[in-house]
Amino acid sequence: PYYVDMNQNLFLQASLHSSDQDLTLFVDTCVASPNSSDFTTLVYELTKSGCASDQSYSLFPTQRSDIARFGFSAFSFVRRFPSVFLRCELLVCGHHDYSSRCYQGCLSRFRRNADS
Repeated sequence: PYYVDMNQNLFLQASLHSSDQDLTLFVDTCVASPNSSDFTTLVYELTKSGCASDQSYSLFPTQRSDIARFGFSAFSFVRRFPSVFLRCELLVCGHHDYSSRCYQGCLSRFRRNADS
C-alpha cells in the first residue's frame, strides 16, 4: 500500500520492458475502485478512451515512447472506504504506426446538438 493525504498529487509511471525498441505506450483507461477485486460495481473514471474524466488527471510528456507518465489528485470513496485501488489499461503500438490507436489520442463520442 501507498499512503497519501487527500488531494495530494500522485504521479505514476508505466514502462514497457521489451527488446523491441520500436514500440510506444499509451494510457487508454484508468478507473479507481474501493475494492481491489471489483472494478464494475463502484468505480471512478480518471480517464477513458484516452480522454481525461477527472479534472486533476494529467498526462506528462516523456522523451521515451516506452514510458507513460500521468498523475491525479488523491481522493476517497465517501469516507467509509479506507482504500482506493487503481486499474489502468495501456496499449502497446508500433512507434511509427500513426494509424494505430496510440496515435489517435482522446476518442470522445460525437455529441449531437439538442436541436437535432
